[in-house]
Amino acid sequence: MRVLLLGAGGYLGRFVADRLLADPAVQLTALGRGDDADVRFDLSTGSPGALTRFLDAVHPGVVVNCAGAIRGTASELARHNTVATATLCESMRRSGCRARLVHLGCAAEYGPSQTGSSIAEDAVARPGGPYGVSKLAATELVLGSGLDAIVLRVFSPTGPGTPAGSPLGRLADSLRRAMQHGDSELKLGGLGVQRDFVDVRDVARAVHAATLSAAQGVVNIGTGHAVRLRDAAAALARISGYGGTVHELEGPPAPRLPPVGEGLPHGHLSPPVPYPDGCGTWQQADVRTARDRLGWRARIGLEESLADIWMEAACRM
Repeated sequence: MRVLLLGAGGYLGRFVADRLLADPAVQLTALGRGDDADVRFDLSTGSPGALTRFLDAVHPGVVVNCAGAIRGTASELARHNTVATATLCESMRRSGCRARLVHLGCAAEYGPSQTGSSIAEDAVARPGGPYGVSKLAATELVLGSGLDAIVLRVFSPTGPGTPAGSPLGRLADSLRRAMQHGDSELKLGGLGVQRDFVDVRDVARAVHAATLSAAQGVVNIGTGHAVRLRDAAAALARISGYGGTVHELEGPPAPRLPPVGEGLPHGHLSPPVPYPDGCGTWQQADVRTARDRLGWRARIGLEESLADIWMEAACRM
């Protein structure tokens, strides 16, 4: 099976590439903006015609779209997430390859939800920010394209390679700084938020399963369990061996990030804040569809994900 992977250089894309390459039946071609791509192409600015010609030449059986942006202005997010997906869908419609499309969406498309609830795929999507809006628009384009397509709506990915700007990435960085400075007290804010953290390697397994499945539509990819950041911080402190005291700051966090290369003063660490995804204080996936239609469920627990995050943070000490 020939698979064309877009966004192989990104956080999710790297693990998806590794998973697909581990399957001896897969012939993988990576297309993207980076130098490590087999073929360089920018979905946000490239023409559908050029991509159609490439699809006709490569003739993949499956196209996996991990490309996109999580930060930027509203117009930048729209260009990299929505316009890029429109280009891909149009190219695939024009192409004679008749490939299946596996598109990665995100939980930010749902927006805020009621505390204690599990979000199913048929929930009304009300994204609370430009990122979620741009991703929801991309999902609607995929679903309305007429292609053989599935959208994997990924909740909060974590594990090795977790971006420093993510909630758990910020927690690990704050702990690293505290231990480097010898601080006996760590002050953190914004720990009341609860998210469904799913290991990035499990996400890659879900993508692989989707390439082999005939399932279409939206499928949630999460663990089905929300975790409070406060509990994740306590677990990470234990894993790191931090011997100090963790104090939770009252009210919403107001971080001040130092210039590159500048440290933070002792005893006053930038509080890790949730990524501004517009999802409120609670998100938890209903994962029954993934189980029933993909035969997939998360295998890696949060403790293992946190241990991998800390191992990478400790290497920077």
